[in-house]
Amino acid sequence: MAIISHSRTAQVAYQDLLRLHLDEFASELIGSIEERPRNGRVYLYDKFRIGTEIKSRYLGEGTPELRTRLSRAVELKAEGEERRKTMARLARVLRAEGFMATDRDTGSLLLAFARAGVFRLGGTLVGTAAYALLQGDLGIRFDSEELAQTGDIDFASFERLSVALGDEVEENPGDILQALKFDPVPGVVDRQVWKWRQSRGAAMVEFLTPAFGDERVKPLPALGVSARALNYLNFLIAEPIPAVALYRSGVLVQIPRPERFAIHKLIVADRRQGGPDQAKSRKDRGQAAFLIEILSEDRPDDLREAYEDALSRGPRWRERLEASLGRMPKTAGILRSLR
Repeated sequence: MAIISHSRTAQVAYQDLLRLHLDEFASELIGSIEERPRNGRVYLYDKFRIGTEIKSRYLGEGTPELRTRLSRAVELKAEGEERRKTMARLARVLRAEGFMATDRDTGSLLLAFARAGVFRLGGTLVGTAAYALLQGDLGIRFDSEELAQTGDIDFASFERLSVALGDEVEENPGDILQALKFDPVPGVVDRQVWKWRQSRGAAMVEFLTPAFGDERVKPLPALGVSARALNYLNFLIAEPIPAVALYRSGVLVQIPRPERFAIHKLIVADRRQGGPDQAKSRKDRGQAAFLIEILSEDRPDDLREAYEDALSRGPRWRERLEASLGRMPKTAGILRSLR
């Protein structure tokens, strides 16, 4: 597939829209900033009073970018009306420039989850829905066939982070899903619910979390849901990035880094090889090949670092990567040339 860049106008509009959504998030600061160090990192909370009760709302890891935005919270709040008008205009520009918009069902779900705090509390959109949103970060047009979706929407989060945050969503995702006509699908063995099926269609929403051996169902307290644990997922959702889903004036979400997405696809393609998910395995390899070709030109250092990281994690990781690359000689050659 030929690599075609979005226009300069579209790329600038997307980056501006993302920046404004991040400003909008910071403008919602209510009280004072509280710092909580944990395992060598600092996490920021919005500490405020409601009546006689002191509340804390998780804001994110204390990066310089977030600190800078929060320091301007009063100014950003005052600019809110003008900012929202600009956000609507930029969304129109992106549609006119051919950016792939999110369908209504997915967009309304992402918006509801964003408002409830799913992404603020560590939730990361993964799967094909996340792959589609990489168009903005990479500035590349994705082929419509490449983005053909089953309608499945997957969310992932670290169990340890979910436990440690000491905060929770403002509305339970299960309640949101049922309001949007999704029915819970209990597990066959233990009846725990980690996925929901759309009543009027075939769409499925699943919650996932990294496994380190045993792939069982685990709780995610911050998100108020259970999640299916999967090996190798920790690599995918480490250091996620913000992104804007093009629905209404945009929805601020969190997705994996493109280089980690690409390498992870090589791993899961081998896991699916030879089973009922054979078609998904081919799609995984196709997405990985496309991203790796782009990244080898535009961000070779990031791609090399992600590839070497995966190779360093043990023989099983290397076996899966080699098995997929054995079917992808061009992609294998690209990755070898980076080392």
